[in-house]
Amino acid sequence: MPTRSESHTETFTKLFAEYRGALHRYIRRFVQSNETTKEIVQEAFLRTYRELDSVKAFKAFLFSTARNLAVNEYHHRQIVETDRLRHAGDSATQAEGQSPEAELLKDEWNRLIQEAVDRLPPQCRAALALRVFHQCSYKEVADRLGISPKTAEKHIARGLRETHAYLERRYNTTRQGHG
Repeated sequence: MPTRSESHTETFTKLFAEYRGALHRYIRRFVQSNETTKEIVQEAFLRTYRELDSVKAFKAFLFSTARNLAVNEYHHRQIVETDRLRHAGDSATQAEGQSPEAELLKDEWNRLIQEAVDRLPPQCRAALALRVFHQCSYKEVADRLGISPKTAEKHIARGLRETHAYLERRYNTTRQGHG
């Protein structure tokens, strides 16, 4: 830890050099993007620097701040995926009445989403349907299914992840087959 004679900048520079690599590796396990990892690490160090005078356990504060930022990023990604899935048919819906091709595309997209959701385990499928199609909160999903909110969140995250992956696989297979 810093001595009394060190300035904030010197103290912070030493601590940054000591913990940057470990923090980067720690956060990289939680987020999928190297760029996002760098942003979270940078923000964690910035927040820690601002609180340097009041921080007693620098490493604990730094790592818990970074972990909280990673959790926030994870939740943000879930919300974005939920919204993307919920509004996936918007472009096809806007195209209604324009052409038979647009109607076919909309029907195909809806069929693919149904296929993807049908492949999920029952509890996961139920949680995802309540969240995405009925706009229930995580707590409401948990209450309706008789599970904890954390378990509901995990089911929804899995459902979104597996549905997205299925749609990606099917969409890419379909495009390659018609290209």
